[in-house]
Amino acid sequence: MIRSRIAGTGRALPPRVLTNHDLEKMVDTSDAWIVERTGIKERRVLDQPLATSDLATEAGLKACKAAGIDPATIDCIIVGTVTPDMPFPATATFVQKKLGARPGGAAFDLSAACAGFLYGMAVADGFIGRGMFQRVLVIGVEILSRIVDWTDRGTCVLFGDGAGAVVLVPEKEEGRGVLSTHIHADGNYTDALCIPAGGTRTPLTPDLVAAKQQFVKMNGREVFKHAVRNMASASLAALEANGLKAADVSWVFAHQANMRIIEGVSERVGIPLERFFLNIEKYGNTSSASLPIVLDEAVEQGKLRAGDIVLFSALGGGLAWGAAVMRW
Repeated sequence: MIRSRIAGTGRALPPRVLTNHDLEKMVDTSDAWIVERTGIKERRVLDQPLATSDLATEAGLKACKAAGIDPATIDCIIVGTVTPDMPFPATATFVQKKLGARPGGAAFDLSAACAGFLYGMAVADGFIGRGMFQRVLVIGVEILSRIVDWTDRGTCVLFGDGAGAVVLVPEKEEGRGVLSTHIHADGNYTDALCIPAGGTRTPLTPDLVAAKQQFVKMNGREVFKHAVRNMASASLAALEANGLKAADVSWVFAHQANMRIIEGVSERVGIPLERFFLNIEKYGNTSSASLPIVLDEAVEQGKLRAGDIVLFSALGGGLAWGAAVMRW
Protein backbone atom coordinates (compact mmCIF):
# COMPACT_ATOMS: atom_id res chain seq x y z
CA MET A 1 0.00 0.00 0.00
CA ILE A 2 1.21 3.47 -0.92
CA ARG A 3 0.77 6.17 1.69
CA SER A 4 -0.89 9.47 0.71
CA ARG A 5 -0.10 12.97 1.90
CA ILE A 6 -1.62 16.42 1.61
CA ALA A 7 0.34 18.40 -0.96
CA GLY A 8 -1.74 21.59 -0.87
CA THR A 9 -4.69 23.20 0.90
CA GLY A 10 -7.17 25.94 0.03
CA ARG A 11 -10.36 27.57 1.25
CA ALA A 12 -13.14 29.81 -0.04
CA LEU A 13 -15.41 31.93 2.13
CA PRO A 14 -18.21 34.28 1.06
CA PRO A 15 -17.47 37.95 1.65
CA ARG A 16 -20.77 38.65 3.43
CA VAL A 17 -20.49 38.42 7.21
CA LEU A 18 -23.55 37.79 9.39
CA THR A 19 -22.81 38.68 13.01
CA ASN A 20 -24.64 37.72 16.18
CA HIS A 21 -25.80 41.32 16.40
CA ASP A 22 -27.36 40.95 12.95
CA LEU A 23 -29.19 37.84 14.18
CA GLU A 24 -30.52 39.78 17.18
CA LYS A 25 -32.62 41.72 14.67
CA MET A 26 -33.92 38.54 13.04
CA VAL A 27 -34.75 36.15 15.91
CA ASP A 28 -35.16 36.19 19.68
CA THR A 29 -31.51 35.78 20.63
CA SER A 30 -28.50 37.76 21.76
CA ASP A 31 -24.79 37.91 21.11
CA ALA A 32 -24.09 36.92 24.72
CA TRP A 33 -26.45 33.89 24.53
CA ILE A 34 -24.87 32.60 21.30
CA VAL A 35 -21.27 33.12 22.41
CA GLU A 36 -21.82 31.51 25.81
CA ARG A 37 -23.47 28.40 24.36
CA THR A 38 -21.52 27.94 21.13
CA GLY A 39 -18.45 30.19 20.94
CA ILE A 40 -19.69 31.61 17.62
CA LYS A 41 -19.56 35.36 16.96
CA GLU A 42 -20.15 35.49 13.21
CA ARG A 43 -20.57 33.37 10.11
CA ARG A 44 -20.42 33.78 6.32
CA VAL A 45 -23.38 33.72 3.92
CA LEU A 46 -23.17 33.15 0.17
CA ASP A 47 -25.38 35.39 -1.92
CA GLN A 48 -27.29 34.33 -5.02
CA PRO A 49 -26.68 33.47 -7.81
CA LEU A 50 -23.50 31.69 -6.65
CA ALA A 51 -23.82 27.99 -5.84
CA THR A 52 -21.99 25.24 -3.97
CA SER A 53 -19.79 24.37 -6.94
CA ASP A 54 -18.56 27.97 -7.18
CA LEU A 55 -17.15 27.96 -3.65
CA ALA A 56 -15.84 24.42 -4.14
CA THR A 57 -14.04 25.39 -7.32
CA GLU A 58 -12.41 28.42 -5.70
CA ALA A 59 -11.11 26.31 -2.82
CA GLY A 60 -9.98 23.59 -5.22
CA LEU A 61 -8.03 26.03 -7.39
CA LYS A 62 -6.24 27.40 -4.33
CA ALA A 63 -5.36 23.90 -3.15
CA CYS A 64 -3.96 23.01 -6.57
CA LYS A 65 -1.92 26.22 -6.65
CA ALA A 66 -0.55 25.54 -3.17
CA ALA A 67 0.42 22.04 -4.28
CA GLY A 68 2.06 23.33 -7.45
CA ILE A 69 -0.26 21.14 -9.50
CA ASP A 70 -2.03 21.97 -12.75
CA PRO A 71 -5.78 21.41 -12.18
CA ALA A 72 -5.86 19.70 -15.57
CA THR A 73 -3.83 16.84 -14.07
CA ILE A 74 -6.30 16.09 -11.24
CA ASP A 75 -7.63 12.61 -11.91
CA CYS A 76 -10.24 12.33 -9.15
CA ILE A 77 -12.49 14.87 -7.43
CA ILE A 78 -14.42 13.99 -4.28
CA VAL A 79 -16.89 16.53 -2.90
CA GLY A 80 -18.32 16.09 0.58
CA THR A 81 -21.55 18.06 0.87
CA VAL A 82 -25.18 17.94 1.98
CA THR A 83 -25.99 21.09 -0.01
CA PRO A 84 -25.26 20.14 -3.65
CA ASP A 85 -25.94 22.33 -6.66
CA MET A 86 -28.83 19.99 -7.52
CA PRO A 87 -29.91 16.42 -6.64
CA PHE A 88 -27.92 15.16 -9.63
CA PRO A 89 -25.53 15.21 -11.33
CA ALA A 90 -22.88 15.37 -8.64
CA THR A 91 -21.56 18.77 -7.65
CA ALA A 92 -18.10 17.29 -8.28
CA THR A 93 -18.86 17.12 -12.00
CA PHE A 94 -19.61 20.85 -12.04
CA VAL A 95 -16.35 21.43 -10.18
CA GLN A 96 -14.50 19.24 -12.68
CA LYS A 97 -15.73 21.44 -15.53
CA LYS A 98 -15.13 24.78 -13.79
CA LEU A 99 -11.72 23.69 -12.54
CA GLY A 100 -10.59 22.49 -15.96
CA ALA A 101 -9.74 19.06 -14.56
CA ARG A 102 -9.10 16.18 -16.92
CA PRO A 103 -12.28 14.94 -18.63
CA GLY A 104 -12.68 11.25 -17.99
CA GLY A 105 -11.28 11.42 -14.48
CA ALA A 106 -13.50 10.41 -11.59
CA ALA A 107 -15.80 12.98 -9.98
CA PHE A 108 -18.43 12.21 -7.36
CA ASP A 109 -20.11 13.49 -4.20
CA LEU A 110 -20.46 11.79 -0.85
CA SER A 111 -22.84 12.63 1.97
CA ALA A 112 -21.66 12.25 5.54
CA ALA A 113 -22.69 15.69 6.78
CA CYS A 114 -20.06 17.23 9.08
CA ALA A 115 -17.88 14.13 8.70
CA GLY A 116 -17.95 14.47 4.91
CA PHE A 117 -14.37 15.68 4.55
CA LEU A 118 -13.01 12.87 6.72
CA TYR A 119 -14.98 10.32 4.71
CA GLY A 120 -13.66 11.85 1.49
CA MET A 121 -10.08 11.79 2.76
CA ALA A 122 -10.46 8.13 3.76
CA VAL A 123 -11.73 7.23 0.28
CA ALA A 124 -8.99 9.25 -1.42
CA ASP A 125 -6.32 7.64 0.76
CA GLY A 126 -7.61 4.22 -0.28
CA PHE A 127 -7.59 5.15 -3.97
CA ILE A 128 -4.00 6.35 -3.78
CA GLY A 129 -2.96 3.40 -1.66
CA ARG A 130 -4.16 1.05 -4.38
CA GLY A 131 -2.46 3.07 -7.10
CA MET A 132 -5.81 3.86 -8.71
CA PHE A 133 -5.28 7.65 -8.80
CA GLN A 134 -2.25 9.91 -8.40
CA ARG A 135 -3.79 13.30 -7.68
CA VAL A 136 -7.05 13.41 -5.75
CA LEU A 137 -8.81 16.65 -4.89
CA VAL A 138 -10.97 16.33 -1.76
CA ILE A 139 -13.37 19.19 -1.09
CA GLY A 140 -15.70 19.86 1.82
CA VAL A 141 -18.27 22.51 0.94
CA GLU A 142 -21.62 23.69 2.28
CA ILE A 143 -24.13 26.46 1.63
CA LEU A 144 -26.04 25.84 4.84
CA SER A 145 -27.66 29.27 4.79
CA ARG A 146 -30.09 27.88 2.21
CA ILE A 147 -31.26 24.92 4.28
CA VAL A 148 -31.72 26.56 7.69
CA ASP A 149 -34.89 28.16 9.01
CA TRP A 150 -33.95 31.74 9.74
CA THR A 151 -36.80 32.00 12.24
CA ASP A 152 -35.52 29.07 14.34
CA ARG A 153 -33.04 30.45 16.85
CA GLY A 154 -32.03 26.93 17.87
CA THR A 155 -30.41 26.23 14.50
CA CYS A 156 -29.93 29.40 12.46
CA VAL A 157 -27.33 30.80 14.85
CA LEU A 158 -25.09 27.76 14.39
CA PHE A 159 -24.38 27.44 10.70
CA GLY A 160 -22.34 29.20 8.03
CA ASP A 161 -21.21 28.79 4.43
CA GLY A 162 -17.75 27.90 3.17
CA ALA A 163 -15.48 25.48 1.35
CA GLY A 164 -12.12 23.89 1.99
CA ALA A 165 -9.99 21.60 -0.16
CA VAL A 166 -6.86 19.48 -0.13
CA VAL A 167 -4.86 17.74 -2.84
CA LEU A 168 -3.71 14.25 -1.90
CA VAL A 169 -0.77 12.66 -3.71
CA PRO A 170 1.37 9.53 -3.17
CA GLU A 171 4.09 9.81 -0.55
CA LYS A 172 7.26 7.73 -0.80
CA GLU A 173 8.96 8.95 2.37
CA GLU A 174 8.58 6.38 5.14
CA GLY A 175 6.34 7.44 8.00
CA ARG A 176 5.06 10.62 6.37
CA GLY A 177 1.52 11.37 5.25
CA VAL A 178 -1.83 9.87 6.24
CA LEU A 179 -1.14 7.19 8.86
CA SER A 180 -4.71 5.94 9.20
CA THR A 181 -8.36 6.93 8.82
CA HIS A 182 -11.26 5.71 10.93
CA ILE A 183 -14.87 6.33 9.82
CA HIS A 184 -18.09 5.21 11.49
CA ALA A 185 -21.87 5.69 11.47
CA ASP A 186 -24.89 4.78 13.61
CA GLY A 187 -28.20 4.91 11.74
CA ASN A 188 -30.16 4.57 14.98
CA TYR A 189 -29.81 8.34 15.34
CA THR A 190 -30.77 9.47 11.84
CA ASP A 191 -33.53 11.71 13.21
CA ALA A 192 -31.22 13.55 15.62
CA LEU A 193 -29.92 15.81 12.86
CA CYS A 194 -31.65 15.82 9.50
CA ILE A 195 -33.89 17.51 6.95
CA PRO A 196 -37.18 15.61 7.35
CA ALA A 197 -38.79 16.29 3.98
CA GLY A 198 -37.71 16.67 0.38
CA GLY A 199 -36.49 13.15 -0.38
CA THR A 200 -38.23 10.00 -1.54
CA ARG A 201 -39.16 9.06 2.03
CA THR A 202 -41.22 12.21 2.51
CA PRO A 203 -41.68 14.19 -0.73
CA LEU A 204 -42.36 17.88 -0.24
CA THR A 205 -45.95 19.04 -0.25
CA PRO A 206 -47.39 22.54 0.28
CA ASP A 207 -48.31 21.55 3.85
CA LEU A 208 -44.80 20.34 4.61
CA VAL A 209 -43.29 23.52 3.15
CA ALA A 210 -45.64 25.56 5.32
CA ALA A 211 -44.44 23.52 8.30
CA LYS A 212 -40.83 24.23 7.29
CA GLN A 213 -39.90 20.56 7.05
CA GLN A 214 -37.45 21.32 4.22
CA PHE A 215 -35.04 22.87 6.75
CA VAL A 216 -32.50 21.43 9.18
CA LYS A 217 -33.97 19.95 12.36
CA MET A 218 -31.74 19.05 15.27
CA ASN A 219 -31.99 17.47 18.70
CA GLY A 220 -29.20 19.55 20.16
CA ARG A 221 -28.74 17.63 23.40
CA GLU A 222 -28.59 14.28 21.65
CA VAL A 223 -26.09 15.48 19.06
CA PHE A 224 -23.94 17.15 21.70
CA LYS A 225 -23.75 13.98 23.78
CA HIS A 226 -22.76 11.77 20.86
CA ALA A 227 -20.38 14.34 19.40
CA VAL A 228 -18.23 14.51 22.52
CA ARG A 229 -18.30 10.77 23.11
CA ASN A 230 -17.76 9.60 19.52
CA MET A 231 -15.22 12.21 18.42
CA ALA A 232 -13.16 11.44 21.53
CA SER A 233 -13.38 7.65 21.14
CA ALA A 234 -12.50 7.80 17.44
CA SER A 235 -9.56 10.08 18.19
CA LEU A 236 -8.22 7.76 20.88
CA ALA A 237 -8.66 4.73 18.63
CA ALA A 238 -6.78 6.48 15.82
CA LEU A 239 -3.88 7.31 18.11
CA GLU A 240 -3.78 3.78 19.52
CA ALA A 241 -3.79 2.28 16.01
CA ASN A 242 -0.56 4.14 15.32
CA GLY A 243 1.13 3.56 18.67
CA LEU A 244 0.75 7.22 19.60
CA LYS A 245 -0.25 9.03 22.77
CA ALA A 246 -1.95 12.35 23.37
CA ALA A 247 1.40 13.94 24.14
CA ASP A 248 2.63 13.08 20.63
CA VAL A 249 -0.02 15.23 18.93
CA SER A 250 1.11 18.64 17.73
CA TRP A 251 -2.25 19.89 16.46
CA VAL A 252 -5.88 18.79 16.59
CA PHE A 253 -8.30 19.86 13.89
CA ALA A 254 -11.70 19.12 15.37
CA HIS A 255 -15.01 19.89 13.73
CA GLN A 256 -15.91 23.50 14.54
CA ALA A 257 -19.52 22.97 15.61
CA ASN A 258 -19.66 24.12 19.20
CA MET A 259 -16.93 25.29 21.55
CA ARG A 260 -18.38 23.18 24.37
CA ILE A 261 -18.08 20.06 22.23
CA ILE A 262 -14.44 20.84 21.47
CA GLU A 263 -13.74 21.41 25.16
CA GLY A 264 -15.36 18.07 25.98
CA VAL A 265 -13.27 16.26 23.36
CA SER A 266 -10.12 17.94 24.64
CA GLU A 267 -10.82 16.74 28.17
CA ARG A 268 -11.62 13.15 27.16
CA VAL A 269 -8.68 12.75 24.79
CA GLY A 270 -6.25 14.42 27.18
CA ILE A 271 -4.93 17.00 24.73
CA PRO A 272 -4.82 20.61 25.98
CA LEU A 273 -7.16 23.04 24.29
CA GLU A 274 -4.21 25.19 23.17
CA ARG A 275 -3.27 22.42 20.75
CA PHE A 276 -6.69 22.62 19.08
CA PHE A 277 -6.65 25.06 16.16
CA LEU A 278 -9.85 27.09 16.42
CA ASN A 279 -11.80 29.39 14.11
CA ILE A 280 -15.37 28.69 15.24
CA GLU A 281 -15.94 32.27 16.35
CA LYS A 282 -15.46 33.52 12.77
CA TYR A 283 -17.31 30.94 10.70
CA GLY A 284 -19.61 28.86 12.90
CA ASN A 285 -20.46 25.33 11.82
CA THR A 286 -19.66 24.90 8.13
CA SER A 287 -20.30 21.14 8.27
CA SER A 288 -18.10 19.20 5.81
CA ALA A 289 -16.11 22.37 5.04
CA SER A 290 -15.07 22.85 8.66
CA LEU A 291 -11.97 20.65 8.80
CA PRO A 292 -10.32 21.71 5.51
CA ILE A 293 -10.99 25.38 6.29
CA VAL A 294 -9.36 25.18 9.72
CA LEU A 295 -6.46 23.17 8.26
CA ASP A 296 -5.85 25.74 5.52
CA GLU A 297 -5.81 28.59 8.04
CA ALA A 298 -3.26 26.72 10.14
CA VAL A 299 -1.07 26.13 7.08
CA GLU A 300 -1.36 29.78 6.06
CA GLN A 301 -0.28 30.88 9.54
CA GLY A 302 2.73 28.57 9.49
CA LYS A 303 1.53 26.48 12.42
CA LEU A 304 2.50 23.12 10.92
CA ARG A 305 6.06 21.84 10.68
CA ALA A 306 7.45 18.76 8.96
CA GLY A 307 7.07 15.76 11.21
CA ASP A 308 4.16 17.13 13.25
CA ILE A 309 1.53 14.59 14.26
CA VAL A 310 -1.88 15.94 13.27
CA LEU A 311 -5.23 14.58 14.49
CA PHE A 312 -8.58 15.17 12.76
CA SER A 313 -12.01 14.43 14.22
CA ALA A 314 -15.63 15.23 13.32
CA LEU A 315 -19.24 14.13 13.80
CA GLY A 316 -22.38 15.00 11.88
CA GLY A 317 -25.80 13.82 10.79
CA GLY A 318 -26.21 10.12 10.20
CA LEU A 319 -24.88 10.00 12.79
CA ALA A 320 -21.55 9.79 10.99
CA TRP A 321 -18.18 10.44 12.57
CA GLY A 322 -14.52 9.68 12.27
CA ALA A 323 -10.91 10.52 12.95
CA ALA A 324 -7.64 10.51 11.06
CA VAL A 325 -3.96 10.80 11.96
CA MET A 326 -1.19 12.03 9.72
CA ARG A 327 2.45 12.97 10.00
CA TRP A 328 2.89 16.34 8.31
